[in-house]
Amino acid sequence: MHVRSKMTKEPVTITRQTTIADALELMRKHNIRRLPVMENNKLVGIVTDRDISEVSPSPATTLSVFEINYLLAKMKIKDVLPKNQKVVTISPDAYVEEAAIIMREHKIGALPVIENNKLVGIITETNIFDAFIELLGVKEQGSRITIEVEDKPGVLADVTQIIKNDGANISRVAVFREDGKTFIAIRLNTFYGEPIIATLEKNGYTIHSYKSYNEYQ
Repeated sequence: MHVRSKMTKEPVTITRQTTIADALELMRKHNIRRLPVMENNKLVGIVTDRDISEVSPSPATTLSVFEINYLLAKMKIKDVLPKNQKVVTISPDAYVEEAAIIMREHKIGALPVIENNKLVGIITETNIFDAFIELLGVKEQGSRITIEVEDKPGVLADVTQIIKNDGANISRVAVFREDGKTFIAIRLNTFYGEPIIATLEKNGYTIHSYKSYNEYQ
């Protein structure tokens, strides 16, 4: 899954001359927490709601609402944008997992997406969560069988062949390790996984868990 398929295209942007008040209004209007900063059609920075909150008067201030609004209307993004800010970006052709690793390593919640030196989108932690949910098929109706297996070549092929022979369709497969054990989580396009479980157990496999559900719909 590529960044291009999960990023927010044509993100809302601002300039260095945008006022803090206008930036806050854009965040509220579009329900976002980050705004790429552009200058001459080039990305020069990114401002977050945290950056703005750090320069905004605290709730304990003695200033009136009118005074606060006046200050925010006078202060501009250039006043809060770190000088020589190095913005971490990513290509739309990178994989979503690459974006997740970069965001984790840099402890940031979003990556501007750059193609041919142009801003074409932004991918956030919410987009990453959406991709994770889609990859696991969480919102799809059906059933999930989690099987404890030996970590050896051919085991996945064997399990899927057994399921194929039982006439079931596999929609998602995930392999994970927990407490030194290896598991295969298989999502099926059927609510009736019991016959498949019986066949798997007959072939020597241990069923760790099973659930048939559609509560995420």
